[in-house]
Amino acid sequence: QLQLVESGGGLVQPGGSLRLTCTASGRALSPWAIGWFRQAPGKEREVLSCVSSAGTTLNYADSVKDRFTISRDNGKNEAYLQMTSPKPEDTAVYYCAAVPLFCNNDDGRFEIWGQGTQVTVSS
Repeated sequence: QLQLVESGGGLVQPGGSLRLTCTASGRALSPWAIGWFRQAPGKEREVLSCVSSAGTTLNYADSVKDRFTISRDNGKNEAYLQMTSPKPEDTAVYYCAAVPLFCNNDDGRFEIWGQGTQVTVSS
């Protein structure tokens, strides 16, 4: 059974940088597409971006376009979300999730979820 754990969250200043890591265990990450999502208090969960099993990246959220970058390292069984120039409105719980092979912008299609990591952007 594939399990995902997010790490790397915390407090970051506006304009700084932060890298979130999604670590897989139990099974190889390589056959799965990995998506990053976030949910702020009082708001719906938002899909940010996805990287397919083949490494193709898709960006779904205009709000983070050109600031957040998704990547993966199958050798380490990890996926990443590099956050640059974060803004206070990026404050949220960030989740990674897995869906077989291909990306999907429907979060209901993702089968395996991590527990989330809190990111707070504040000076």
